[in-house]
Amino acid sequence: MCGILGINFTPASNFNEALQLLEKRGPDNTNSLQIGENHFGHTRLSIIDLDDEANQPMEFDNLLIVFNGEIYNYKELRKMENLACVTNSDTEVIIRLYQKYDTEFLKLLNGAFSFSIFDKTKNRYFCARDRYGKKPFYYYLKDEKFIFSSTISPIIKLLGFTPKLNRIALSQYLQYFTPLTPNTFYDCIFKLPKGSYCVYENGQLKIKKYYRLKTYKRILQEQQALEVCENQLLKSVELRMTSDVEIGSLLSGGVDSSLISTIYANLSGEKIKTFSVGYEEYEKYCELPYAKKIAQNIKSEHFELRFSKKDFIDNLDDVLNALEEPHGDHASNPLFYLMETIKKIGIKTVLSGEGSDEIFLGYNNYQKFYDYYEFKKTLSNEQKKFLKLNLGTASSNTKEIEYLQRIFNDENLYNSFGEIFTKQQKGKLFKKIPHFPEPIEKNDPIDWMSSIDMEIWLGEGLLSKIDKISGAHGIEIRNPFLDFNLVDTVFSIDSKLKLGDTNKYLLKKIASKYLPDEIVNRRKKGFNSPYNEWLMEEFGDDLLFEILKANKNHNLFNDSYIKELFSYAKDNKLKQHTYALWLFSVWYNKTYSASGI
Repeated sequence: MCGILGINFTPASNFNEALQLLEKRGPDNTNSLQIGENHFGHTRLSIIDLDDEANQPMEFDNLLIVFNGEIYNYKELRKMENLACVTNSDTEVIIRLYQKYDTEFLKLLNGAFSFSIFDKTKNRYFCARDRYGKKPFYYYLKDEKFIFSSTISPIIKLLGFTPKLNRIALSQYLQYFTPLTPNTFYDCIFKLPKGSYCVYENGQLKIKKYYRLKTYKRILQEQQALEVCENQLLKSVELRMTSDVEIGSLLSGGVDSSLISTIYANLSGEKIKTFSVGYEEYEKYCELPYAKKIAQNIKSEHFELRFSKKDFIDNLDDVLNALEEPHGDHASNPLFYLMETIKKIGIKTVLSGEGSDEIFLGYNNYQKFYDYYEFKKTLSNEQKKFLKLNLGTASSNTKEIEYLQRIFNDENLYNSFGEIFTKQQKGKLFKKIPHFPEPIEKNDPIDWMSSIDMEIWLGEGLLSKIDKISGAHGIEIRNPFLDFNLVDTVFSIDSKLKLGDTNKYLLKKIASKYLPDEIVNRRKKGFNSPYNEWLMEEFGDDLLFEILKANKNHNLFNDSYIKELFSYAKDNKLKQHTYALWLFSVWYNKTYSASGI
């Protein structure tokens, strides 16, 4: 976890003032360099090669790099590629690979990364981001002014003004609780797509994708699938133990984090530190007993945190500041509290279980949607027409009817609540929303749905939240399930094998070798919290007034629909919709209350 910053012109404000906004991401060292009108800055969290020789910006020959993240296989690459390195850092390995292969080396890297290499000879920026979007890369490009950063706030500082609201990002947020790449909430500030790189030279920016999911089906037998997946997972955890500082593990008590923590404890042979968060009130949301059982099994030094309403309210402003723009995942607040504690204990790096649900099919909807697709294939054209007609006029409004309507109308299976827009605004905004990816396997709806979740819920939602919240505390989170070798392996398994007879069928088979049955087979709970209850208790109707206040200024929403949604939230229904609206309104009132949009 580090912070990177670069600009190709001399800014009106002090460059180092903007760089200071990244210091929480990298508290161990801050440095900047200037080459002509090009300025580069770096804030470092020291995890690999703790010596000053690994500080950045790093220069060799005619190359300069600023790099955020970790390359887990850097020692292997240094040996295999016969790289002549001066330092023991993974940063220098990237430079040497660039010298050897120019831009064509990214597929060799196994890690979480975003970086920019400035080639002095070519006066060229080469920037890249990891395969699944673990590390962010924001940039601004207008009138041949190029700025890049790990977060948004330094870009705004260097611009000297707040860009207008990006309404496309808002429309996406209201469907998926986060803007979709390349959009941010700020006009002309973009995100580099995951699994992509860009080259900026001669005033032109060119973006190219270097990674796509591989879905060629080569594993058709269950035993083979189990053996290969287990071996890849073990290798992935072992790679992510590469560090010159102590590594902890997040432990929720679910299958994913319990398995990662157990494998890590077995491989390390030492007493590891594990961290869990639960709630003092509303114990139906609390999973601490399950986490405690795993901690006892692996004999970890376990830190059990209880998160209260007071903690939630006290942290709200800090959480919203850390996120920089609206993000509708309510888990941000307890995660912030957890990161604060981990920082106080002195841990800089932790393992976590993100990615398992998306690749091993942990959501109940996968089987349901698959059954609908299979059902559709059995129908004749006449039956399809008849059913489609009757579905379209059916008075029933069940979820099953809705999903079938979407299938027969060739619509996406993701729902939204875009009705909140007035009719006038809805027409303007929604026509610009990009379509979902085409099925990566035309005859494999499971891979298609899984890839959409990888792209949107995981890549745009979970990973961006984790980076912002952990970055605000100078902590790096590593995700063993998102090793590209493991991901590609799982996507190469026959989808019917992956579905099995329960969600996460294959992973549970593997986990049964490591975890108690009550952990493996308990009902999926998901990370939830009493955020709605606490907000209603603390603010009540003031939540609605905040939303209406913002709407009075921007006039984008339908007031009647806002009030209807809020009435549902008071009954603890559709609560995340109101929460997302409220977050946006708080952010809007703070950001644009004086200037408008």
